[in-house]
Amino acid sequence: MDDAVNDGLLDLAVVGAGPCGIAVGVAAREHGLTCKLIDRGAVTQAMMEHPTYTTYFSGPEKLEIGRVPFTTAGDKPTRREALRYYRKVVAFHDLDVVQYHEVGRIERYEGRFVCHTMSREGIRRDFHARNVVIATGYYDNPRSISVPGAKLPKVHYYFTEPYPYFDQDLVVIGGGNSAADAALSCWREGARVTIVHQFESLDRGVKPWVRPDIDNRIAEGSIPAFWRHVVTEIRPGEVEIRDLDTGERRVLPNDWVLAMIGYIPDPRMLIELGVEVDEPTGIPSHDPATMRTNVPGVYIAGVLAAGNDANKIFIENGKLHGHLIARVVAERSDG
Repeated sequence: MDDAVNDGLLDLAVVGAGPCGIAVGVAAREHGLTCKLIDRGAVTQAMMEHPTYTTYFSGPEKLEIGRVPFTTAGDKPTRREALRYYRKVVAFHDLDVVQYHEVGRIERYEGRFVCHTMSREGIRRDFHARNVVIATGYYDNPRSISVPGAKLPKVHYYFTEPYPYFDQDLVVIGGGNSAADAALSCWREGARVTIVHQFESLDRGVKPWVRPDIDNRIAEGSIPAFWRHVVTEIRPGEVEIRDLDTGERRVLPNDWVLAMIGYIPDPRMLIELGVEVDEPTGIPSHDPATMRTNVPGVYIAGVLAAGNDANKIFIENGKLHGHLIARVVAERSDG
């Protein structure tokens, strides 16, 4: 369908309906601003794609938004609890969320913006706003491995459940939380797991309740780990790895590869709008006090502000961006 549906002029159009985008919506509501959240998928789509049995690092009180209490059965919230909670926030604050519409491009003219979107059914819809907030996160854009065989169907960049890997030879690439969780889950469900990591040990940021478990499994040999090694080629039935110190190569039997090597933000939408992005760090030009970029009317929220170092911004501090943005937009509107 080619006809676009036009909406009235908004104070804010937010690209992304994750926790930080929701925080912008709540803050906009509190400041009396008209605001619409637009997402390619469902509310908190990226969180839906996290492993089924995820337990988050932050306590529930740090993940709360808009004065809606986040109660959990344990000390740390599970994925299921978080998914329910953020939907409760959206409903409680009656946020205007457009789900399953992907923003293809944003045009800027005469001091306003037009977000051109496409629904799953192929219906185009345009949203007009005085200001736009890009809160797309980074989970859509995994770091890729550039080796022969990296595009084979057995190579995955996301881990959801361990059950497909029962009685299979599995290589987990990486040494962070995602790699540790995937390795332990798959080993417990009967996979033959091997970790390959380019550094000397697991990352320091591995969750404290996971670290002893994975360390013990590695020490006892249940999960072999090749430190200071990289994958050099992926072939049907095997994987070749190389020792970074000696150059020695070896071949491992292999059915599946989980590349748990992190994610990076995609700045293309910002660059198309004229936002300057620092090439070494990936950080968009912005004022941390307002989250306003070098382009008037364009703001960022959430992990995008951290550039390539996603470990600097989480929900607990990214959610604060909403109030910074809403306050300055409201002040400009009043003036």
